[in-house]
Amino acid sequence: YFVIPLFNVEYTMRIRKKEINTVEKKEVIVLNEQIIAFKRLADVLQVPQSKDSEKKNKDTEFIQVVIVTSADKKIAFQVEEILNEQEVMIKGLGKHLSRVNNIAGVTILGTGKIVPLLNIQDLVKTAANHKSDNIVLNKSEKDEKKQYSILIAEDSITSRTLLKNILEMAGYKVKTTIDGVDAFAELKESNYDLLISDVEMPRMDGFQLTAKVRAEKKLSHLPVILITSLNEKAHKEKGVDVGANAYIVKSDFNQSNLLDIIPRLL
Repeated sequence: YFVIPLFNVEYTMRIRKKEINTVEKKEVIVLNEQIIAFKRLADVLQVPQSKDSEKKNKDTEFIQVVIVTSADKKIAFQVEEILNEQEVMIKGLGKHLSRVNNIAGVTILGTGKIVPLLNIQDLVKTAANHKSDNIVLNKSEKDEKKQYSILIAEDSITSRTLLKNILEMAGYKVKTTIDGVDAFAELKESNYDLLISDVEMPRMDGFQLTAKVRAEKKLSHLPVILITSLNEKAHKEKGVDVGANAYIVKSDFNQSNLLDIIPRLL
C-alpha cells in the first residue's frame, strides 16, 4: 500500500485497456483532448506483482488510473485499486534519510499498518526517466532476488519501515526486529542470507550484535551491513573490527547505494 497526497491528485478513474495508446514508443492516454503519459506504478517503483494480481490484471477489461500533477507535469499511473480517501498524520523521514527516492514519509493507519507516503515530485521525475524496455530485465532481477531473506535490526519505526519497503520493492524477503537482542534470537531461530542493522539501539547495539554473530559458529559467515548516523572514523573502524562487511552512514544514505551493495554480499 501507498499513500498519495490528495493535493497532487487531479483525477481517479477506470479506463479500458484499449484506451492506452502508443505515441513515439511511449504509452499514453487521452483525457479531455490532452495526451497524458501512462505508467504502471508498480513498474516505476519496481514492486513485484503477485501472481494473483497479474492474473486479475490480465483477465479484466478495465484498469484503475490515478492522474497526478507536479509543477507543470502530469502522469497517469495504473494502480491495483484505490481504497479510500482519509486524513492521516505523516511522520517525516528525518534529515538522515531525506535522500530516499519517491518516499516523503510514513503514516500509521487505524489498523496499525505502516504505509509509505509517496513523494509525487520525485515520482514524476522517476516515471519520466522510466523506460518500458527495462521492465523485463527488472522482473528477471527480482525473480532472482526472491530467494534471499534479509533480517533488519532497527529501533526507529520510521527507518525500519522504510528499509523494509525498499528491500521488498527490490524483491527480497524481509523480516524486521526492534533491536540486537531480538535480531540475534531471530537469527538463531531461522535462516537468513543477510543482516542489516542500525548501530545505536537499546539492549544490544549493532556493534555488539555483529560481534555476537561473528562469534556464533552457525552465523559466522553471515554478511552484515551496518547503517548508522555515526560517521566518525573511529566508528567506521569499530564496525570493521567487529566484522561488518559494509558500513553506510545515514547522511549519505539512498536506496541505490544500499541496493548496489547487497548483491555483492550475497
